[in-house]
Amino acid sequence: METESITAVVTGASGRVGGAVAVALAGAGCRCICHYHSNKDAVTKTVEKIISEGGNAIALQADLTNPDEINRLFQCPEFAPPRILINSAAIFKRASIPDITPENARQMLDTNLIAPVMTSAAFAQTLKGIQVKNNLPVAKIVNLVDIGGIRPWANYTMYCASKAGLIAATKSMAKELAPEICVNAVAPGVVSWPDDGDKAEYDRQVSMIPMQRTGTPEEIAAAVVFLVKNDYITGQVLNVDGGRCI
Repeated sequence: METESITAVVTGASGRVGGAVAVALAGAGCRCICHYHSNKDAVTKTVEKIISEGGNAIALQADLTNPDEINRLFQCPEFAPPRILINSAAIFKRASIPDITPENARQMLDTNLIAPVMTSAAFAQTLKGIQVKNNLPVAKIVNLVDIGGIRPWANYTMYCASKAGLIAATKSMAKELAPEICVNAVAPGVVSWPDDGDKAEYDRQVSMIPMQRTGTPEEIAAAVVFLVKNDYITGQVLNVDGGRCI
């Protein structure tokens, strides 16, 4: 895909990874609609960074668990209709089995699984009637999943289940939406350990990573851009985890 002047929607652009993806896509020439739910300050910084580097971006608020608000992502008069969708919005919470409730389980699934599927469905609907030319797709969807959806951890049952579900949804949508839309996923490993994070736990995690370090949001973003540009990859999950899943 030629990304110059193509409109891209990045959900969860207020997060570290989502923000890095928006910056990387803007660097590739995209006009970015940077979605946020509540952290306006963070997404504003991302938009300002893109503009300061000569790119085009706007911030757009929406609650993706509300179907009525999803369509706003694809009705932005400032830019042409989107051809790229990056589903990055998610919540990450620890919850041991005794701590799981119907409410927090539903919140996790609503945000991490149902919202990206419904957002992808709305995106696909906007492309109805557009014909494939020269056997090339007209749009791309990339879902941000997690290696926890591949190799689940204890005490994160609902989070890992939500990401495993999104991996399955990615493959199913890739079959259903081909050849017009390529649908893929990027599965990050440990990314950008917090400065105040537990040192012993950091050392334990790094000891299980062949590359002997955590990743960066920019490395995840580079993988997303790669999948956006490639026109013959669909239904795949690209692990960007330093070899953790080997």
